[in-house]
Amino acid sequence: MTEPDLTAAVRARWDALTKPQGSLGLLEETATRYAVIRGTAMPSLARKAMYVFCADHGVTAEGVSAYPAEVTPQMVRNFLRGGAAISVLCRHFGIEPIIVDAGVNAPGEKGVVDCKIDFGTRNFARVPAMTREQAELALERGRELAALAARRFDIAGLGEMGIGNTTPASALLCVFAGVTPTAATGRGTGLSRQAVARKAAVIRRALALHTPDPADAVGALAAVGGFEIAMMAGFLMGAAAHRLPVMIDGFISCAAMLAARVLEPRVEEIAFYSHRSAERAHGRMLKALGARPLLELDLRLGEGTGAALGIALLETAVRLYSDMATFAEARVAEALS
Repeated sequence: MTEPDLTAAVRARWDALTKPQGSLGLLEETATRYAVIRGTAMPSLARKAMYVFCADHGVTAEGVSAYPAEVTPQMVRNFLRGGAAISVLCRHFGIEPIIVDAGVNAPGEKGVVDCKIDFGTRNFARVPAMTREQAELALERGRELAALAARRFDIAGLGEMGIGNTTPASALLCVFAGVTPTAATGRGTGLSRQAVARKAAVIRRALALHTPDPADAVGALAAVGGFEIAMMAGFLMGAAAHRLPVMIDGFISCAAMLAARVLEPRVEEIAFYSHRSAERAHGRMLKALGARPLLELDLRLGEGTGAALGIALLETAVRLYSDMATFAEARVAEALS
């Protein structure tokens, strides 16, 4: 069945269900997109995963975060022990958490997927965050993880953890969307007004130092990115190749999407945007992506928390689509034409 025919078939079923046509709004649109990605008019959404990509950032040396860098490996342990917010949400919604070490500045932990590129990026206010070869390796490892995920899961959530990672995300927004450092920079985990200004100045300096080219996404990631951001970009690219739906979390994972779509435009076909976060520039980022998020809850935690809620909402939409009775089955009169 062609994609237009499949879309028409799914919409015809929605219209035949016992409700006014279109009355479930974005739920109908979202479930229809999911069915088209999966290539079936009656899709299942039972096998769910949350990939949490973790890494450290050398730019924290510039005082851009409210938390010390050692929190990153501490939170990795918290994920593994089931004590983090994303752990609770994954248990509640039946999502399998997969914790990926993309570049944590600590020895690897038992239970993580070891994709470590290095022990954190370098301070991109002084030197490039990583080499081009490291950026390419991070992309490749992300693609490999997505290929494996496509064999096991119906959908994957995209989350992250890395102290200081709103700074590279803001820098990438500047690169790919032409946003000024001031407009792209927010409070992250709770910076003061003075610290936000310092963070914007760091980004401005870094962009002037490296002059990243938006047409060269690999070079931009190497200059001002993060290992977890590059690996998420690779994951999105791999997901597109295997038609694996991905629920994107917030500001950091959307920055990965900005890079990924330069390298592989098809990533836009498999992506769902879970929420608009409280991070100041996330609205600008979503606008640059042409994205319509499912939720707006003033979240700014990261970890994939918004993506977990988005998966639950999508699963609800799919369940409505598959389990509701049609007018004919329920013997309910349809609207008069």
